Amino acid sequence: MAYRDLDLTGKTAVVVGGTSGIGRSIALGLAQAGADVIPTSRRNDKVQEVVGAIEALQRRSLAITADVSDRSSLERLLSAVVAAFGKVEILVNAAGQIKRTPTLDSSEIEWRAILDINLMGVLRSCQVFGRHMLDRAYGRIVNITSLNAFVALHEVAAYAASKAAVQSLTRSLAIEWANRGVCVNAIAPGVFPTALNSELLRTSQRGQELLMRTPMKRYGSPDELVGAAVLLASDAASFMTGSVIVVDGGFLASGVNQ
Repeated sequence: MAYRDLDLTGKTAVVVGGTSGIGRSIALGLAQAGADVIPTSRRNDKVQEVVGAIEALQRRSLAITADVSDRSSLERLLSAVVAAFGKVEILVNAAGQIKRTPTLDSSEIEWRAILDINLMGVLRSCQVFGRHMLDRAYGRIVNITSLNAFVALHEVAAYAASKAAVQSLTRSLAIEWANRGVCVNAIAPGVFPTALNSELLRTSQRGQELLMRTPMKRYGSPDELVGAAVLLASDAASFMTGSVIVVDGGFLASGVNQ
């Protein structure tokens, strides 16, 4: 296998949830690896900003919003991308929602909302784009899961359940589509500060505990997820499917750190 198999030049990628945090970093990383990238989310201003950043890298893009809770919006997204680029070879599912609530007090409404975005949103996206990929007998799907799929974090049970389910869904789709040219894998990030959580991580006891449990003694940078994403999106990963790559600074490997 040649190193050039990591080159994504000529490939078209859609990053759902690609306008902030981890999704934004992956979208820009795929563009730097050569792909034309369509980052999407519900907010048009965010979409426009990331599209501009991708085009500044001399890659093509398309400004279109989508909502993973609305299948028709994902279908419109696919149609627009195919009309402009002819195909979609890479799909990254990075949209997600989390809310901290004691499980005893969490409502069914809250659980349904989190499961609808984090699990059903991935299913909808995989169904819509997966059918297109299967018709072309080629595709790379990368789902973003979480450490929380392996270990419990305090008072985020709905999020944990949703991410564990995403890993199970990833494996199920992988074996269903393995002999039809479509590889389905996942990335489980460790602790990565984003605009939504950086202040909490910096100032809270919870943030300090997460840092203490990470053997590298630091949080990750979203850019440090790009290598795994590019690998799974590329032909270098042609015999990988149903896998979860953990990028966590040693968190899951850790027992006693001192």
